[in-house]
Amino acid sequence: MRPFPAVREVIAMHATVEDLVRPALDTCPTLDRPDTVVSGPGAAVGGAVSRALEHRPVAAGAARAITRTVLEDWHVDQDAAQSVLLVVSELVTNAVEHALAPVTLHLYRDRAAEVVWVGVTDGGPAQDDGAWTSSCTREEHGRGLALVEVLATSHGTRPHPGGTATHWALLTVHEAPA
Repeated sequence: MRPFPAVREVIAMHATVEDLVRPALDTCPTLDRPDTVVSGPGAAVGGAVSRALEHRPVAAGAARAITRTVLEDWHVDQDAAQSVLLVVSELVTNAVEHALAPVTLHLYRDRAAEVVWVGVTDGGPAQDDGAWTSSCTREEHGRGLALVEVLATSHGTRPHPGGTATHWALLTVHEAPA
């Protein structure tokens, strides 16, 4: 399996990035088959979680709740958890506002490398904008990917056959103090 196209440039500078992303590709079954969903109790086994989300404005809140629980189970420190939660919220919001259903959240943790990989797979670009999910005004709208760029070590989009895509971000995290 090949790494994400956007990561290839990073690999040239940091050989370990391929090692970080490869487990996410291999572990999250929905990355190549968006119709497959891992869910239910115990789905976090092995450091990977995938959850289907409703294609509605409530999806970002649901994704944050799922992510918060997973990050607590993974013992991620609070500062890093807040960054991951913000990135999840932005990627899911973009999927609901600008893409077709279905929407699936993917989380993968590599403890040794101290990273969390976040992916949001959507059904591909919508002809019209979807539901307005933000509490901000239209003038403040459109800053989400800039936040992702600041918070993530790397980020990008991986297109899939049939027009679907996974928008992803890699974030550095640390263990919470015992």
